[in-house]
Amino acid sequence: MNNIRLITFYLLLLSVSVTGEVRLPKLISDGMVLQQNTEIKIWGWAAPHEKITVDFNTATYRTTTPDAGEWNIVLPKTKAGGPYTMTIKGANTIVLKDILIGDVWICSGQSNMELPMRRVSPIYESEIASSANNYIRCFTVPQHYNFNRPQSDFNSGNWQAATPEAVLNFSAVAYFFAKELYQKYKIPIGIINTSLGGSPAEAWVSENTLMHYPAYYQEMQRWKDSKFIQQTESSEQTKIKAWYDRLHAKDEGFKNPQQSWIDPAYNSTGWDTMKLPGYWANTSLGAVNGVVWFRKEIMVPATMAGQPAKLILGRIVDADSVFINGTFAGTTSYQYPPRRYDLPAGLIKAGKNMIVVRVISNGGQGGFVPDKQYSLSAGGQSVDLKGNWQYKLGAKMEPTPGQTFVRWKPGGLYNAMLAPLFNYKIKGAVWYQGEANTGRSKEYQTLLPDLIKDWRQHWQEGDFPFLFVQLPNFMEAKEQPSESNWALLREAQLNTLSVPNTGMAVTIDLGEWNDIHPLNKKEVGKRLALGAEKVAYNENNVYSGPIYRSMQVSGNKIILTFSNCGSGLISKENGELKEFAIAGQDGEYLWAKARIENNKVIVWNDVINHPVSVRYAWADNPANANLYNKEGLPASPFETKK
Repeated sequence: MNNIRLITFYLLLLSVSVTGEVRLPKLISDGMVLQQNTEIKIWGWAAPHEKITVDFNTATYRTTTPDAGEWNIVLPKTKAGGPYTMTIKGANTIVLKDILIGDVWICSGQSNMELPMRRVSPIYESEIASSANNYIRCFTVPQHYNFNRPQSDFNSGNWQAATPEAVLNFSAVAYFFAKELYQKYKIPIGIINTSLGGSPAEAWVSENTLMHYPAYYQEMQRWKDSKFIQQTESSEQTKIKAWYDRLHAKDEGFKNPQQSWIDPAYNSTGWDTMKLPGYWANTSLGAVNGVVWFRKEIMVPATMAGQPAKLILGRIVDADSVFINGTFAGTTSYQYPPRRYDLPAGLIKAGKNMIVVRVISNGGQGGFVPDKQYSLSAGGQSVDLKGNWQYKLGAKMEPTPGQTFVRWKPGGLYNAMLAPLFNYKIKGAVWYQGEANTGRSKEYQTLLPDLIKDWRQHWQEGDFPFLFVQLPNFMEAKEQPSESNWALLREAQLNTLSVPNTGMAVTIDLGEWNDIHPLNKKEVGKRLALGAEKVAYNENNVYSGPIYRSMQVSGNKIILTFSNCGSGLISKENGELKEFAIAGQDGEYLWAKARIENNKVIVWNDVINHPVSVRYAWADNPANANLYNKEGLPASPFETKK
């Protein structure tokens, strides 16, 4: 047995020596931003016992590779500056160029962190056009999962400086955060975007931390079996493909090539009419899934004809394919992206034009999301597309078979998208996540603090600054006080401020009721930067809106005190305070009156004589929340404890 082990060991050494050239992790590359004012670790791989030298900033550093083949050299603290060149020598020589020293921030979470500048480009055209800045750089971590072990490197990735072209792929929140910090401190800012849409918090914590959550820990063990993953994904893909095959075979719009519903000349007399935007569940069709076709004939003035055009169709649930005058114009495969289709010159003609939209509903209500833009524009003119459209059912189907989404399972993103970062020195972390955990909001009370503790333990940089975004307003506003999982999760985020060296950006006024991906990412980045100025840079600034601190019952009123009042509490636009609710001993909340008095808020309802607790902005979408400080920052939603 010992001989077998010895042979295996020598074979391993042989394999390393054959490929013994110095190799660096993807992070250690041209254009990187290294953390200022801390010892910097440079690491890589080479043959055992190979002598490695690193030349940097007029000094030379040496080490010898151990048996395992992984080496590291620690560079002394360096002030912000650059660009520098670094030369690494072993059996080969690697020269890294254009290195900056500044502050490095990890930017992580789910889709609202992942969401790129390209997605919000229509409202930030000037910011994108003027974004060229060699001192703001981004490394985007490739999206992978691994349940078996923490990875040591990524399979791709590179540093990119901000330019009007490159910034389109930067996380919008991370970019605006970095821009604010650069404008204030004039030092290089590196952002490492490691995020994945739809990911729950438990996907971003280590296996050891998951042991505190037995259900998640056991689930992680299941997904360590690669054959199980392959079988699961293969089976689901087969079922989904079969669903789409049946859908296309049944679709009446395609069945007769001589009378395709795409054809502008097709006679659609007899089709029903529906006002868009809206959902066909509210029509005689009812809540069917499958394919529904929409047609609309529009008149285009000669001044718009023959030019490149842009078709904007808000958002569509779930997938769509668009045809203009019988020509395919674009498609989107799922419900969340905004529909923006660029049309080539010549496609739009003067006079009558036919727009046909084929909509696939995979489940739930299909249709066109209200309160979005629907228009055709060219040459500085626009045609409004809202109003009556003809529609007809193409194929009725059962809902699409469900998917497991293995990539979101516990621990997988931690191992693949976080662990390779732990050697890289950072200033702090920014976290925008929570939507995927709203169904388990109470658990988030411990899960988010455990995540922060987990990251800090593995980075081994002490209690580094950790900033996070409190969930914005979303979904339809309710007329009466009610329970809300989104409010519960915001409360969990608020309570996480008890963790040392944390900061929270309140965004209860930055959401969109009809879009889980609100476009205003600039203000989110600015509010996070205010938090960073306080937590990471020790500024004496007003970095947050009012935060509930304590309550006192006085007769039939409750008096609330707050921290972070800034220059004073105000009601936005000087209106009556809204979104306060008060409960008596029965625990039933009623809308309350509220007023500001001496930087406190007094809350009451005349029918409640013995009030017990107060809620503020306690809803999925507290659309009228208007308690701010004079610096223009909104108060966090809260519930006083009974």
